[in-house]
Amino acid sequence: MEKQGRVLILGAGLLQRPAIMAGRRLGYEVCVIDANEHAACVPLADTFRRIDLKDRESIAAYAAELQQTGGLQGVFTAGTDFSASAAYAAQRCSLPSHSFEAAVRASDKLRMRRAFASGGVPSPVFWEVQPGEAERFADEADGIRFPLVVKPADSMGARGCRLVRTRQELAAAAADAAAYSRSGRVIVEEYMAGSEFSLDALVSDGTVTICGFADRHIMYPPYFIEMGHTMPSACGSAVRLKVIEAFVRGIRALGLTCGAAKGDMKYTEKGAMVGEIAARLSGGYMSGWTYPYAADFDLTEAALCIACGRTPEKLLARRRRVSGLGADMDDSVYEIPCFCTCAERAWISIPGTVSRVTGIEAASGIEGVSDVIARADEGSAVDFPRNNVEKCGNVIASSNFRKTAEERAEQAVSGIVVRLCAGNEKTDAFLQRRGEYGGLEFPPDAYRKPDGRPFVFNTACLKAVPRQGSISAVLPDEFAPYLDTLYDWNYRSLRQTLALFDELCPVRAELSAAELWNACARGGIQGMLYIADGGMCV
Repeated sequence: MEKQGRVLILGAGLLQRPAIMAGRRLGYEVCVIDANEHAACVPLADTFRRIDLKDRESIAAYAAELQQTGGLQGVFTAGTDFSASAAYAAQRCSLPSHSFEAAVRASDKLRMRRAFASGGVPSPVFWEVQPGEAERFADEADGIRFPLVVKPADSMGARGCRLVRTRQELAAAAADAAAYSRSGRVIVEEYMAGSEFSLDALVSDGTVTICGFADRHIMYPPYFIEMGHTMPSACGSAVRLKVIEAFVRGIRALGLTCGAAKGDMKYTEKGAMVGEIAARLSGGYMSGWTYPYAADFDLTEAALCIACGRTPEKLLARRRRVSGLGADMDDSVYEIPCFCTCAERAWISIPGTVSRVTGIEAASGIEGVSDVIARADEGSAVDFPRNNVEKCGNVIASSNFRKTAEERAEQAVSGIVVRLCAGNEKTDAFLQRRGEYGGLEFPPDAYRKPDGRPFVFNTACLKAVPRQGSISAVLPDEFAPYLDTLYDWNYRSLRQTLALFDELCPVRAELSAAELWNACARGGIQGMLYIADGGMCV
């Protein structure tokens, strides 16, 4: 089939796969750039060129070259930090796009907050910290009310982002955030307590179409780790409308007019508030996976149509007006609703080096599970996540019933085990609560008592660990009441943990009971297997 021109996709990672495949379906020659020539989706491109996505001038020059030699129709990215690079190249080539200035406002959190403040968009009070001034800012923070959130001014994926409750924590948090910021600048914001939501939208011809409204599941303070999302949101109609209205006001304040927009939104005691809005489709798996499953609508293809100046016919045919918003937006805001529930859940690991991962095939076979996406495999260095790029993998499941979709995703995650290599100092430090892993709050134990206290075992009462047979036979009394009420980070009950240990380690060397059960309380099945495989000794 003769190609209808070219489209330039920024990024060749897994999250760009939906865009690359959409370009092929639309009949374009798909040209892809990435700094990593070994990125997962390089083989899917018709043409690949190694260009760093931060290098706007080189991207714009390549876009001009493509336009001159074969007709470039659009520039596009999703799931990257570089929507401003895409807008810059598109603008230089006079192609449809948000303006470069608007894309920069949506990429730089300080400019974003200023735009929201000028436009009367509900968002948190904020302060700017210049490079090298973190300590001085902390010293002069007497009038600031805690808790606060500290972030890099120009990064994504929650990297360098954390909650700060005291002035003593502020300088270290700001310095850490600065290390993740390309400009070295840091933003400090008031903390917004409340429910969290993720929204995607397409903006064109003066309209905004909501294409995905999900509940975000954020865990593990003081960091903000998204352990999954569920779509559609379970929030009530009144909250939903207020969140959409604030999102649309934020889009307008940023000046986003032609392309995608992604919002991190909250509903607080003050009402709906904007966390952040990006000038692209969402990262993670929402725009390319969970929303298409839940709505039977290819959001990425529609977004690419807009980027190429094509009328998104499927979008226009499916969308319906959102009623009940402010008088200034009732005629310009639409949505494409979901018809079923889709749940995405992540699995994570304690620190160490992966020896092998088991349970992937069984997870894939669970009814309703469409995707099991592993990011860590044999030889990978893993850690308890402090941001959203340090998770080990994700499961996506669907159902006509919300509870069933969630149960399917969590059942799949609970059977996946990341087994770690023995003799690793980071794993030892985690299990012994030493050094950077010594905090009472973070990283959290796999199992704590319902009142939050850690398990402390009376070593005189512990039974010897059998060389084979069920480990449940020697379960400490402290654990016994909680077999079916305690769950680890990966949705495994204590009972399931013990059954997995029996299955994965049926024959054992002589083990210290105290080490084994303390490792279970701290590190779950991973801690138990680490001890059984020869890791750590008292």
